Amino acid sequence: MSAGTLRLETVDAATWDAFVAAHQHGHLLQLSAWGQLKATAGWVPQLLGLHDRAGQLVAGAQLLVRRRFGVAAAYTPRGPLFSGDAAIDRRLVSGLVSHARRQLAVFLRLEPNLTRADAGATDLAALLQTQRLLPVAPVQPAVSLHVPLAGTPETLLRGVSKGHRADIRRAERDGVVVRVGTAADLVCFYQVMQETAGRAGFGIHDAGYYAAALRVLGPRVRLWLAERDGVPHAAAFTALGPHAAAYLYSGSTAAGLRSGAQHAIQWAALQWAQAAGARDYDLWGVPAALADTDGDVAAQQDPLYGVYRFKRGFGGRLVCYVGAYDAVLLPPLYHWWRRRMTG
Repeated sequence: MSAGTLRLETVDAATWDAFVAAHQHGHLLQLSAWGQLKATAGWVPQLLGLHDRAGQLVAGAQLLVRRRFGVAAAYTPRGPLFSGDAAIDRRLVSGLVSHARRQLAVFLRLEPNLTRADAGATDLAALLQTQRLLPVAPVQPAVSLHVPLAGTPETLLRGVSKGHRADIRRAERDGVVVRVGTAADLVCFYQVMQETAGRAGFGIHDAGYYAAALRVLGPRVRLWLAERDGVPHAAAFTALGPHAAAYLYSGSTAAGLRSGAQHAIQWAALQWAQAAGARDYDLWGVPAALADTDGDVAAQQDPLYGVYRFKRGFGGRLVCYVGAYDAVLLPPLYHWWRRRMTG
């Protein structure tokens, strides 16, 4: 079949989600529920796919579009999902570019869910650049830690560092109790997040976003609370994707830092992800400098280095993504919009 006969068309949510689940690079951020969540933050999700002559979906993307001042930005987080056939994948990219132009997008950003170690990663990077896409700093983490979840809980615990195992046991011994929260616990969760943000100096979403995450992601998401004598010490959101669970948002009170409450939450979340059949537990973001040879020295200057040391204690392998690529559609506005784009 000629790739030229393929047309980029809208896909219904059920068909799209089945495709994402079956695709080897399917990701939480490409599921339609994630698009619904981002819709609460001002993005318009669009599910677009290429079908073969038999009507089977062979490639596609969940595109998020945000409009401002009569123009737009178009972004596909941890996507598109490519076919592996170069001709089809070129057609996918050109179709997305054309679609973004019709949306009056200043630029189209692609951020594939491929790591540098994946087969075909080099060819894909070359394909994107021959399509005149520019490599840019990604919105999603460039580097992460993935904890493999094969085996038993005992196998999982053996992969945790000696110090973290001691902290998990100490938290349990000292009366820290981890439970799954409900919508009624969102106020406590947000208070913990506000305290953490104030102490660590990072930004957080508004309370409504976390409420929407719990509602829209449904059974895929877990709100975790770690309490001691009924007082919240730590909280976290984790979510289950097609192949990996993800550690999305978390915070600890000052007392929680001393009690090991977040260690206890992560141990509970790892066991949950393993029981749910996830292949990996994605600890999300660590300093990008770790992707480089001898990068640990540079990473120590990164504000995330302390977070990295915490995450590293749960084991796992360092994962470096291929990055993000922009198709610049309205050059005069491109640099202005890039500075204002959020995930």
